[in-house]
Amino acid sequence: MSYETADSQKKEFRKYLEKNGIISQLTRVLVGLYEEPERPANAIDYIKKYLGAPTGVDVEELRADNDELRRQNAELEAKVASLTQQLKELQTEQEEQE
Repeated sequence: MSYETADSQKKEFRKYLEKNGIISQLTRVLVGLYEEPERPANAIDYIKKYLGAPTGVDVEELRADNDELRRQNAELEAKVASLTQQLKELQTEQEEQE
């Protein structure tokens, strides 16, 4: 019974890979690597580049930048809300004086 379950899971996974184009994409990458006149020193980097993945990216630096930009955005949104409130108050005062 467990053999049938494992076999059916493999079949389902293969269908998933085929349906989403993963098998064809991996095949293209491997054919491209095979057809390279000079084998790249780092096959993983070659595959990443072929698939369009960024290389040499510092994820931690990007996260830190993202956190900083989110903080700055929150500050600016608070400032906009404050200035909007001040504007409404000034408009109300101006209307009362007229």
